[in-house]
Amino acid sequence: MSTLQIDFGQSKSHIVGIDLGTTNSLVSVLDLTGPRILSGIVPSVVSVLPTGEVIAGAEARERLVTNPESTVYSAKRLMGRGVADIQDELKLFPFHIAPGSETVLKLQLGDKIMTPPEIAAHVLRKLKLDAEEVLGGPVDQAVITVPAYFNDAQRQATKDAGRIAGLEVLRLVNEPTAAALAYGLDKRNQGLIAVYDFGGGTFDISILRLHDGIFEVLATNGDTHLGGDDIDNLLLQIALEDIQSEWGEDISGKQDAIQLLRRAVILAKEALSFAPAATIDLQYGDRVYQREINLEIFNRLIEPIVERTLAPCRSCIADAGVSAEQIDEVVMVGGSTRIPLVRSAVERLFKKRPHTELNPDEVVALGAAVQAGILGGHVDDALLLDVTPLSLGIETMGGLVSKLIHRNSTIPASETELFTTGVDGQTNVLIHVVQGERELVKDCRSLARFDLKGIPPMPAGMARIQVRFLIDANGILSVTAKDLRAGTEQTVEVKPSYGLNDEQVEAMILESYDKAEEDLKERQVREARVEADAVVGATNKAREDAAFNCLSQEERDAIDRAINELMVVYHGDDHLLIRAKIEQIDEVTQKLAEIIMNVAVGKALEGTHIDAN
Repeated sequence: MSTLQIDFGQSKSHIVGIDLGTTNSLVSVLDLTGPRILSGIVPSVVSVLPTGEVIAGAEARERLVTNPESTVYSAKRLMGRGVADIQDELKLFPFHIAPGSETVLKLQLGDKIMTPPEIAAHVLRKLKLDAEEVLGGPVDQAVITVPAYFNDAQRQATKDAGRIAGLEVLRLVNEPTAAALAYGLDKRNQGLIAVYDFGGGTFDISILRLHDGIFEVLATNGDTHLGGDDIDNLLLQIALEDIQSEWGEDISGKQDAIQLLRRAVILAKEALSFAPAATIDLQYGDRVYQREINLEIFNRLIEPIVERTLAPCRSCIADAGVSAEQIDEVVMVGGSTRIPLVRSAVERLFKKRPHTELNPDEVVALGAAVQAGILGGHVDDALLLDVTPLSLGIETMGGLVSKLIHRNSTIPASETELFTTGVDGQTNVLIHVVQGERELVKDCRSLARFDLKGIPPMPAGMARIQVRFLIDANGILSVTAKDLRAGTEQTVEVKPSYGLNDEQVEAMILESYDKAEEDLKERQVREARVEADAVVGATNKAREDAAFNCLSQEERDAIDRAINELMVVYHGDDHLLIRAKIEQIDEVTQKLAEIIMNVAVGKALEGTHIDAN
């Protein structure tokens, strides 16, 4: 772990680092002794009192049992998402969606209606007040961490929450990057870093590539409904069955008893991280329940849960295009990584001892404090990173923009995505680089165009075109397109913000807000038309196949009718109607597809012999 060179001079101002977590949150600062946590863990829970006052933290968490209808937790899961995006969440959490949530998600908390950023703002405000009390002065600026997989809307919602809380959010830092910063891994010239984050309610794995101070997220994976809570619930269920057997009473419906038992279970689980055995000890009324669990039994119980974290790890390693042996450093984040079985499983998978020197609950917040110190000019040997003012992307079919580097991304920055061809036999691809916040190319600023040539002719969708955006510390954007099959490559360099002043950038951002709903609708229509083109093209190609003649006249007429009905609505502005007609074509061509597939399989098997043993 490298040593930070810190120079505070006479400055008394502080920029804090904040880990805004799903289950718990922390605030930190970089001072003469290094990064430190300013107050204890703050539960990410918000509750509305009968008086209308809104509280956050431990006091709000107590009301989850007594006043669940006016209390909300895990609001981070809802940031930057719409009602359609959270249907799976609604099955697992008692969220009450307020009327009028068609465009902006709102929750009903008692008599109050609040958006997820407003809810998160109360947690941030609590952290801000805690920091001000410890530091003895105002705190107006912060660095906030976010999951690596957060999209632009989720990141913007996090910044909005900070603004509502009275904080200027100077940077959003990816949580795995913050963890790597906390361990000083940015001081390496290069390397591959795995960040295994096993928290209370979520599990995330990220593979980062470090090159000359630039952290590039190669791949992320995880499970948003897997965490230490699953271990707690497992032990809780076992204890409830024991109690029912011993006492002859089912206490699962008594919330006060459940709350006491959950705390007893958590204390036992935590003890097993450093002791060979622990006791679940419950005193409820005049009755006492005790059960000792040793480490061997505990490991056997939780092994399936720990194994569930390893499958996303293996997928993430594969997605990053590396092997476990190539990973140079493994960082453990989240309270559940204190469990010995978790640590041994990770060490076995990555074939190296993971970093566990820092408190796993605090490591992300400590990394945020390091970034805050860099921005405050208190770290001499670190690069003061800037951000890209507008999103950068390329044109895709239908005149749509696929954003690779989002607005407010810290630079240096690098992102890579895979694309493919849209036409059979295509041998070159036009790469059109654009800048802006709008959904359509026509509404964004064109930066560069270049051709990637020499692509081997093959059916549409078979080519694999890797496009990589890299912005260096000077703000120069390099765009590289590479055909992964043929190996051909083309690169262009541009300066994205050249010729734009601050007022023009701000105007482009404001316009994107004003036109957001209109742009989204247009994007949905164009995406539906692109899909319609592909389906009609594939259907017309299939009609030229001899298999088409195997259909009855009625079946052929149904296909013609479905295509005609799609073309009638094709130029309309109802994307749902277009997709409905696409599904209709899928249904009436199902038999044709089966015949073509059977013929293809038959040809593939021609001349194949099965030898008898």
